[in-house]
Amino acid sequence: MPDTESRNHFYLGRDHDLATGETAAEPLLYKSKDLTTHAVCVGMTGSGKTGLCLSLLEEAALDGVPAICIDPKGDLGNLLLGFPGLRPEDFRPWVDESVANRKGLTPDEFAEQTADLWKNGLAAWGEGPERIERYNDSVERLIFTPGASHGIPMRVLKSFDAPPAELRADQDAFRQRVSSSVTGLLALLGIDADPIRSREHIFLSTLLAKSWAEGEDLDIGELIGQIQSPPAGVKFGVMDADAFFPEKQRVKLAMDLNNLLASPSFAGWMQGQPLDVQSLLYDPEGKPRHSIISISHLDDAQRMFFVTILLNEVLAWTRTQPGTSSLRAILYMDEVFGYFPPTANPPSKEPMLTLLKQARAFGVGCVLATQNPVDLDYKGLSNAGTWFLGRLQTERDKMRVIEGLEGASAQAGSTFDKQRMEATLAGVGSRVFLMNNVHDDAPRVFHTRWAMSYLCGPLSRGQIKGLMDPIRERFLPPPEEETAEQDEPQAESDAAEVEEEAKPEIREEAKPISEAAQKKIDAAKGEVDKRSNELFWGILFLPVGVLFDLGYRLIDLWQAKRSGAATKRRKSSVAAATGRAGGMMKKIAATHGKWRNAKTDHQLACGAATSGASLLPLKCWLAILFWVVVFLLVLAALFAWIGAGGLGTVAPDTSL
Repeated sequence: MPDTESRNHFYLGRDHDLATGETAAEPLLYKSKDLTTHAVCVGMTGSGKTGLCLSLLEEAALDGVPAICIDPKGDLGNLLLGFPGLRPEDFRPWVDESVANRKGLTPDEFAEQTADLWKNGLAAWGEGPERIERYNDSVERLIFTPGASHGIPMRVLKSFDAPPAELRADQDAFRQRVSSSVTGLLALLGIDADPIRSREHIFLSTLLAKSWAEGEDLDIGELIGQIQSPPAGVKFGVMDADAFFPEKQRVKLAMDLNNLLASPSFAGWMQGQPLDVQSLLYDPEGKPRHSIISISHLDDAQRMFFVTILLNEVLAWTRTQPGTSSLRAILYMDEVFGYFPPTANPPSKEPMLTLLKQARAFGVGCVLATQNPVDLDYKGLSNAGTWFLGRLQTERDKMRVIEGLEGASAQAGSTFDKQRMEATLAGVGSRVFLMNNVHDDAPRVFHTRWAMSYLCGPLSRGQIKGLMDPIRERFLPPPEEETAEQDEPQAESDAAEVEEEAKPEIREEAKPISEAAQKKIDAAKGEVDKRSNELFWGILFLPVGVLFDLGYRLIDLWQAKRSGAATKRRKSSVAAATGRAGGMMKKIAATHGKWRNAKTDHQLACGAATSGASLLPLKCWLAILFWVVVFLLVLAALFAWIGAGGLGTVAPDTSL
């Protein structure tokens, strides 16, 4: 029987017979070097996709293979929940108390039940506490939170430093790096810029290319300055700066960038651990790391900006490595939907496609997971050599997956049995996957093993904070040292020391907050105020769309029906008003979520417990109270009007 601890082999599960429903005793071992040709994992919710991908990362950790994991949902933090003791008290902080209540159990009883479940599940798959302990010791696992402080903060704008000389020497790679960096920055500003036709894109690309080609770093402050006053001699095609991009319009772009830089919500992007791929993969002593980069707290534009920057950094690092046929590192992205679409061309798509085409030569394996197969570019994913296929939701999903498998097989020069593949995909169930590996002779169906990490679901901000609190200080810049006291004469220092001994209570006073910490608190408070104002004005103007617009059109339609004059136009106007009202409600709900997140960030910055924000700011309650009073007054006036015969006599409807 194959050894599950064999070096350079990943223990993913056991072969499974779809016809009999039986799972074999022999383990399925996946060669780690096969991952250099990349992998795609596809499966609907409940298929076991998360468990399989986390098991793959656990096996990589046991082999000492570092990984960068992009986490849009918050599930990957579960990789830190490996408990060798398998004691109920280990699981207690992570069990869902609402689930315990639904089962009629206390949280302690549910934790004990969960510990037994995990202990028995691991034993059934030949895994024990010693394997979990070895997993914990093999890699350092970290959670980074760009733009926020509940994990390890990450300073992202280092990416405007000049790329390494190896990348600058490759003209195609250099142009791609410039283009995707500018596209990501403009997306953060809400500008959907075409690299060929957009003046903003061409202008910024020219400035970046000039500085980077000379090996000069360019931070965002310097970039704002160059937008207003471009370096002498810079040409944009055959035109100078004023002819190509008039000064008035340049100033507006500079102001937009400056507003972004000055925004309290953007302060988090300027603080924390610099974005450096080498330090994400290894600690200073050379121990491998699994760096989980949580982006669930970011909005769509911020996510796209960050993912684009990160992929470019990984690509630049990859090109500086010597070639190898073994697995050097893993780039894993959960829920890749939206970043690699079949028709659109977001800024993240080009660097991701380049990694899929070129990273294999340098030993970097990309693993992409999704539950939305129709939203992926399967022509690009034909570069993936391994496909893990779980239960799919629709026939359309199956056809798109088969399309990608055909492309991958054709590129690898192997045969592909479409009819057999369709039949196999139709039979897979929960935690059962079809593995199509171009390096194997035939596809294999297997049942995934039990994950060593406790799969408790997406981690909250407070949970991530609790995990990272013990180690966060190692990754933050040292606090600013106050030198004023060091400049005092020794006599004064001695006198102060004597006085302090005479008044010991002075030593018990709280230490003053550092300037950097105070700036962070002020920025977080400014973001809370900004979101609070947005929520207040949204609630204040909501009745204009819901009560006045929609209410007026409903009354108009009701009267028209009573008089037999109802028309399609009146009905469609009601539908349109309903849509507008729904849009306003969704916008307010989104703003409310941003306000609660900002409130939590402010609590974290102040060092307070994250007990959660109140339901609404006080000013919003006042706005609601105002409209309740107005509504009651209008309702009273309406009843008085109706009572006085205000509706008049309406002709009966004789249409029937």
